[in-house]
Amino acid sequence: MAIFDRLRMPTFAGATGWLNSDPLGPDDLRGHVVLADFWTFTCINWLRTEPYIRAWAEAYRDDGLIVVGVHTPEFSFEHETPRVQEQVRQRAIDYPVALDNNYDVWRSFSNNYWPALYFVDPEGVVRDHHFGEGRYEESERVVQRMLGVNRDLVQVVGRGVEAEADWANVRSPETYLGSARGERRVGADRLSLNEWSLAGEWTVGAEQVVLDEPGGSISFRFSARDAHLVLSRRTEEPIPFRVSLDGAEPGASHGLDVDEDGTGVLDEGQLYQLIRQPDVVREHTLEISFLERGAEAYVFTFG
Repeated sequence: MAIFDRLRMPTFAGATGWLNSDPLGPDDLRGHVVLADFWTFTCINWLRTEPYIRAWAEAYRDDGLIVVGVHTPEFSFEHETPRVQEQVRQRAIDYPVALDNNYDVWRSFSNNYWPALYFVDPEGVVRDHHFGEGRYEESERVVQRMLGVNRDLVQVVGRGVEAEADWANVRSPETYLGSARGERRVGADRLSLNEWSLAGEWTVGAEQVVLDEPGGSISFRFSARDAHLVLSRRTEEPIPFRVSLDGAEPGASHGLDVDEDGTGVLDEGQLYQLIRQPDVVREHTLEISFLERGAEAYVFTFG
């Protein structure tokens, strides 16, 4: 793209650590096509792109492609290296990952988005970029052109939370719960589409809402196939929770992190899939209640 004509790729010198690799400097990357992928592990938009990044890293590694994941955390708990390491393990990420806890790499690229891809040729010049999901075929062709190869595109099918969203039926937006970006919170009497409410004793912080007493709940009126919630905890022990859909057990509409009867456990800080409607997508009220204090809730996302 014209905006990147002859713009050289910044270095990764600002990284606070590395996973799957020693630190990579200009000498290590010279002569290679580089794909820099900015991500944060709770981001549903990144999770749905990750199957493609993994596939490209494997398919073109022997042709000279180096994928560098840049983990720039959105929320405070995402700064913790063991949490990132666990997500790298769960996602079977084997390419180098630069930890960007101080946002130095983010700023050096003048980046503003998760996910964000920067395509760099063997001379170190940024030739293309893409922000967000989609454009997979074109992005892979960019990689092929810079590598000088021409073959069939890799076949990718995302599964679980990595599955492509049902875009035709998504009517609910990403919704933050903390005071810094929270909106559309209302009383608990009756929710309209995309409104949410708290019940019980909660403390509202800038990033998140934190449950002060057992039994508190969050309700959200949504319309989408999938409903997710980023959660963490302030307790030493995992926190049991229960999810209902219009006041009943979710049954076949339960998400990956919830049983058919609506039970689940908040353990690791991560994105939890609460609902996946298997058939016709309808508008529903989701409620998640926590049996113990200490639950932290950050953002709802949909797909």
